[in-house]
Amino acid sequence: MEAGGFLDSLIYGACVVFTLGMFSAGLSDLRHMRMTRSVDNVQFLPFLTTEVNNLGWLSYGALKGDGILIVVNTVGAALQTLYILAYLHYCPRKRVVLLQTATLLGVLLLGYGYFWLLVPNPEARLQQLGLFCSVFTISMYLSPLADLAKVIQTKSTQCLSYPLTIATILTSASWCLYGFRLRDPYIMVSNFPGIVTSFIRFWLFWKYPQEQDRNYWFLQT
Repeated sequence: MEAGGFLDSLIYGACVVFTLGMFSAGLSDLRHMRMTRSVDNVQFLPFLTTEVNNLGWLSYGALKGDGILIVVNTVGAALQTLYILAYLHYCPRKRVVLLQTATLLGVLLLGYGYFWLLVPNPEARLQQLGLFCSVFTISMYLSPLADLAKVIQTKSTQCLSYPLTIATILTSASWCLYGFRLRDPYIMVSNFPGIVTSFIRFWLFWKYPQEQDRNYWFLQT
């Protein structure tokens, strides 16, 4: 096998493995909901936004004919749907959750109607859909910045997950390389903020280590 072909296979495999690993992180929330028969300490919004992200990239991959994007985001969308249904089942306030889900479906229908009916040119449709997916993914990576500000303010990394940070940087780096190999700026640029925010989190873990974190909270009590 040529070096280029081996490198491509390595990058493709990394994208699939690391991304599916991140999507599978919700299985712990699913297990928690089943065991406690409640949604305590489980956030619904990440399931919903990840579902939109998966469906957007799935459409982009289908339009582009990209098998890696299709496989990864099909599995991701199926898992997010499972998490959403489980949350709906165990959530006592179903009206709010149903309203959020219905809003999501409405936005998706409007989006599909726009891209498939009002943008007849396939190339223009691919570019506009890629731009939408890229902006949405970047907004998801930047959304935890409030948590990073909280860490600096409280000098505590309690609200950050070290394993999730590692998974994020591995996944983001894999997709950046994937986009670079394909010369696809939408894939490459959209995942770069994930690398940046991950390095910021690593710096915060170094600046406020776990031992210091425990001492801080002990002094606060």
